Amino acid sequence: METLFDPGLDLALERMIEAPPRALWACWTRPDLMEQWFCPVPWKMTDIDLDLRPGGHFRGVIRGPGGEAMPNVGCYLDVLPERRLVWTDALAGGYRPKPEPFMTGIITFEPAPGGTLYRAMVLHADAEARAKHEAMGFHDGWGKATDQLAALARRL
Repeated sequence: METLFDPGLDLALERMIEAPPRALWACWTRPDLMEQWFCPVPWKMTDIDLDLRPGGHFRGVIRGPGGEAMPNVGCYLDVLPERRLVWTDALAGGYRPKPEPFMTGIITFEPAPGGTLYRAMVLHADAEARAKHEAMGFHDGWGKATDQLAALARRL
């Protein structure tokens, strides 16, 4: 099922990356690789635990340079190897509802000449949540993380 982008509710990033889908997929699904790119430096994702299947969990801690620690917990909704990864923080593993849902992420990897068309779409329940995410630095943060992702994937 294709999700249509709603500019009033959603945020998106799209980029051609000179790496095959399998390399980008590895960066999104191997904790040792995720730690190297997932947050813009000097931030870092640590303690990553992934159960890559619909209903499976993702867990990690986003750590900041000042000692900040933000748990990141959610549930995978769709896992299509090397093509599509969908998750939400509205649920924990096993589809257990969580308080204060914020977003659903859809990552796609489309093979293209010279690499992969990489798309990240982030869905929000309302315009307020979208605005909050944008104010948190979505474009800069996800953009820098994607730069790090691309650099790592090209080396694999």
